[in-house]
Amino acid sequence: MLTAREVALTVTKALDDKKGMDIKLLRIDRISSLADYFLICTGTSNTHVKTLCDYAEYTMEQLGEPMLGREGHRGNSWELLDFGSVVVHVFTDEARRFYNLERLWADAEQVDLKDILVEENK
Repeated sequence: MLTAREVALTVTKALDDKKGMDIKLLRIDRISSLADYFLICTGTSNTHVKTLCDYAEYTMEQLGEPMLGREGHRGNSWELLDFGSVVVHVFTDEARRFYNLERLWADAEQVDLKDILVEENK
């Protein structure tokens, strides 16, 4: 069984592998009982949002970490994946700007992902 941090970092890497954009990991365990982490990501289209979510779900299933729930909104403009301690939000750009979760959760600690994400300019 993976720790909450391991789940969060594994899903982060999966989203990055499928070209998820502007990935942010917020540690919320000190300010909310909803989860330990919120992972936020942007897809380039509704289809890309679905692909990102499908791959994240597949990746975690392969590691024996079942997803507790998956919710879609408005034709895949926003999908939520619930892994218990980690809640993943994948948006289209427009939906992400509309909901602005980073502002809503401004008190959360943003986890540094520089060692996890692939650098585009290598």
